[in-house]
Amino acid sequence: VDVEDVLDVNERLLKKIFKEICDFDVQLPIQRMTWREAMDRFGSDKPDLRISLIVQDATDVLADCGFGPFAGNKVKAVVAENFTGTRKQIDKLCADVEVVSGQKAYYFRLDENGELVGGIAKFVQEHKEAVVKALGLKNGDFVALAAGDLKTAQKTAGVIRKAIGNSFDGYMKKECYEFCWIVDFPMYEIGEESGELEFCHNPFSMPQGGAEALDTMNPLDILAYQYDLVCNGVELSSGAVRNHDPEIMIKAFKLVGLGEDDVKAKFPAMYNAFCYGAPPHAGIAPGVDRMV
Repeated sequence: VDVEDVLDVNERLLKKIFKEICDFDVQLPIQRMTWREAMDRFGSDKPDLRISLIVQDATDVLADCGFGPFAGNKVKAVVAENFTGTRKQIDKLCADVEVVSGQKAYYFRLDENGELVGGIAKFVQEHKEAVVKALGLKNGDFVALAAGDLKTAQKTAGVIRKAIGNSFDGYMKKECYEFCWIVDFPMYEIGEESGELEFCHNPFSMPQGGAEALDTMNPLDILAYQYDLVCNGVELSSGAVRNHDPEIMIKAFKLVGLGEDDVKAKFPAMYNAFCYGAPPHAGIAPGVDRMV
């Protein structure tokens, strides 16, 4: 069993369930996007695709604009066209984003006369032409911004995107289900608290490229055979091709500082079973509670 087998069976199952229960036609095949694309475009690995807004990179045009929080950081922007929100609503939006993400949101507007107003507009003024071109701005657009290292900026922008879509009319489709598969998750990441190499998603997944990838690649470049099913911003399920080879498992754990004895001690049942030989296997199990 491989990735394609699992995705195919579950797509047909979902189509049947949503037709019988909700009389909704799920269009197959369900679209797929890589984890990296999801983070770049939507600031989330479980994006709500009912929301039309996307995350854009504004680092090149704003990192050196003189605004302190942008200096030396990645800057991400969410552009809302024909925005009609009031100052009070914008303040609430920024406050809500900070509560959810722990990070500040910034903003400016391009008013109906093409003038930069509000928020950090004075810092953007000298770079107006480049910013308008880079972000494709038009009169009446509202630009919300996030800054930090890449992951922080992406995630904060994802919270901004969701907050605008949920709080203001015109940016979210109603009464529908938007599905997607998120694939090609990174096998490893640098832990936010530890600063050390850690498993990103599921330590028991098979790395793409197997043992050779673990031996020869930068760990942060290794992808895993992992996939999530997402609907309307809700993760219905996570699945993977399992790492069924004890030798590859030992290599995978060694990269995060756990030796063979550690693996045997922490996961004895799995390790011992796999030593008898196991076929390649993969799966996923959508949660009924999550679908409800």
